[in-house]
Amino acid sequence: MNGLGLEPGLADANATPRATTARLHTQCRHAQEIAKNDKLRSGQGRGGVGEMASFATWLKISCSNGFRQFSGPDKMRYSFFLAGLLVQSTAATWLFPTARNFIYIVPDGYGPASQTMARDYVSLMQNGENPRAPVSIQLPADEMVIGNVRTHASDNLITDSAASATAFGCGVKTYNNAVGVDPEGQPVGSILEAAKLKGFKTGLVVTSTINHATPACYAAHVAHRNSYAKIAEHEIGYSHPLGSVVDILLGGGRCYFKPQSDETSCRSDDIDLFGWAKKKGFRVMQDRAAFDELKKGASKAADLPYIGLFNDGQMMYEIDRSRQPEREPSLLEMVETALNSLDRATKWSFKGYFLMIEASRIDHAGHANDPAGHLHDTLMYNDVMKFVREWIDKHPDTMMMSAADHECGGLTLNGFNPVPLKDVSMSIERVQELWSAYNGTDRRAYLAETILPGYGLSGLSDSEIDQILADNNLGRDLTTRLSRKAGVHWSSGGHTASDITLFGYGNGWRGGNLKADMTGNWDNTQLPGYIEGVLKVKMSDVTKKLRERGIDWVGKRSVEGPDHGDTH
Repeated sequence: MNGLGLEPGLADANATPRATTARLHTQCRHAQEIAKNDKLRSGQGRGGVGEMASFATWLKISCSNGFRQFSGPDKMRYSFFLAGLLVQSTAATWLFPTARNFIYIVPDGYGPASQTMARDYVSLMQNGENPRAPVSIQLPADEMVIGNVRTHASDNLITDSAASATAFGCGVKTYNNAVGVDPEGQPVGSILEAAKLKGFKTGLVVTSTINHATPACYAAHVAHRNSYAKIAEHEIGYSHPLGSVVDILLGGGRCYFKPQSDETSCRSDDIDLFGWAKKKGFRVMQDRAAFDELKKGASKAADLPYIGLFNDGQMMYEIDRSRQPEREPSLLEMVETALNSLDRATKWSFKGYFLMIEASRIDHAGHANDPAGHLHDTLMYNDVMKFVREWIDKHPDTMMMSAADHECGGLTLNGFNPVPLKDVSMSIERVQELWSAYNGTDRRAYLAETILPGYGLSGLSDSEIDQILADNNLGRDLTTRLSRKAGVHWSSGGHTASDITLFGYGNGWRGGNLKADMTGNWDNTQLPGYIEGVLKVKMSDVTKKLRERGIDWVGKRSVEGPDHGDTH
């Protein structure tokens, strides 16, 4: 028996054609049973995972369809063709991917307590709002837990998003602030670039700026994450050695794609990346109306490549966006549209797609210690997880993994009661925008009648309002009061070193393999190796090509433009 559990010698020159056909048919039936019982696994946990199951499924299709389609000499030639493949194949060298498509979802800054807060909030809203009579429920992500992940950087026990995304996007442990480079500043290929190199379609869908640390690590290579302008150039393909490696870019960050002559630009040069992208065939969208037009046709036409950036900076928190849906699409809408586009574009291709999705603003709310902003973006993440699971059930050649880059805020729930959060209608970011923009004469009345009710803090005493007015940090004052009211506690305004949860899903035997192979505790650098094995791509091939171009094109250590969360 060979490494696939099948007998070698099917193409033995001494065997008669009739014997070869009969023998192959017997082995096909054997492979069908193995596939049915889901017993073919490499057991490596990454890299070569799922190859044997992939082969068994392919062989099952070949056996059931192939012999019916051929007769006489053609059937004999077909049997020899399959036999040749069988003889040459082993679990280590089989080239067919386990899945055509892979989706990786990053709930930035999300930790176990984030999910608990969201779950308990939903349960109480559905079951009477009595924290002394809790009802146990599960949110969509709860049903897909498979393990957990370690997150430290090469130079710090506490990672930032850049080092973490380089780890789970490129498989390399590096220093905080590094984007797609190793500790020596040498470029390293990402799983997205590796997929593109092999003919897959690719996409990045985020609610941060598109050139923020997490999406940047999939398609850019700079020494410091704050090289925003250079990252934008790499992502669109303007100065990337491999050209345009991303077919879909959706998120915020418009200002880095406009020349400095535009009054809303964040660039210090005259490079017009939107204009360049149009010349290269990209569809460019900068507002909700343009997105809606795309959304209507996404399931009917393959319209890649395209870029849609719907805010000059970060996209809105979900709690704010949901009250102004005409301004921006939700993360869920962008994910649905991107998947429809990718599915249509790869419908007749052997190669599928790789899509990275980031629920970016969970992290920003953690930095701000804003329980309401954190809650509603965590709920949106769960909505996306539900949609992706349903998508995979309808498209079983797709697999998904999800893990945060790190936890943010050191969230704990001592004395927790999330019911007061139902009265909050805006994030602390929106509160600060309104407060800064107010030019009236009665700030006290505006605070008491508009700001405080909007942030769930109605009914404060005159002395408490006086304290808030006297405080130079309105945001910190209000988030502290709301957190105390809901029994939410934060140990930090930054990231923490805690492990984070690993989620995953696949339909049928793919899901079984994923759970078997990835159950347990993993370093974040090990995650892209699993995806390599599933899609049969190599990040090392990309790294080699990138380094053949030297390092002059790699963004140097510099800080550019306004602060869009450079420590996030």
